[in-house]
Amino acid sequence: MVTKSEVKYIQSLAHKKFRDEEKLFVLEGVKIVGELLNEFPNRVKKLFALESWIVMHSSIVPASVELIAVLPYELEKISFLQHPNEVLALVDMPDLTQTQPSVNGITLVLDQLQDPGNLGTIIRTCDWFGIKQIICSVDTVDAFNPKVVQAAMGSIMRIDIIYTDLIDFLPSLKGVPIYAAVLHGESVFKTNFLSPCFLLVGNESKGISEELLSMSSNKITIPKIGAAESLNAAVATGIILAEMSADIT
Repeated sequence: MVTKSEVKYIQSLAHKKFRDEEKLFVLEGVKIVGELLNEFPNRVKKLFALESWIVMHSSIVPASVELIAVLPYELEKISFLQHPNEVLALVDMPDLTQTQPSVNGITLVLDQLQDPGNLGTIIRTCDWFGIKQIICSVDTVDAFNPKVVQAAMGSIMRIDIIYTDLIDFLPSLKGVPIYAAVLHGESVFKTNFLSPCFLLVGNESKGISEELLSMSSNKITIPKIGAAESLNAAVATGIILAEMSADIT
């Protein structure tokens, strides 16, 4: 059974302020929590689950993790999903300001990305292409926003996400190519991508800030054939990463 205080506590984790204070975030769903328990069991602090989930999966729950049986209406109270899916986990959150950026392979850099669904999809796409690191401007949407976490699926646990001042960071990349995704630039299909490198993607509506754009070494674009004004940021990032990965790997 889940108590009123636990309901209030879990609901508070929908807000960045409380996630940062508690160093916890919420993961939900049979598939995502299953991946979490298989790959990162030590990150799990507490589980709230329906009896049906407990019967099937309790054997993979570490003894150190508190497992609380809940009824469907109780899961609805604590879930951030429109349709709760059997199990909810409270998970340790890494300090996103302390991880040091590395220069290795392809690194994605995000400038002022605001849409949680876009960021979650981008995280999942990076995981698909084996990209281990995303560097975000401090005003990019929080990676542990519940909508980001759900869109990213289990990939949120496998990618290092770092928040930093990009105006200070990018000039430190002396000699390393910084490819800026813009509407008008060299075709990604004709660009000879070098490794290591950084791909800079901007805000959904405003694009990359002028100050950061001036720090890039190459401006690249996905050639337009039809009449659409622009591509969704996550879709564009996926297309470019596919082309970069084909060149570099």
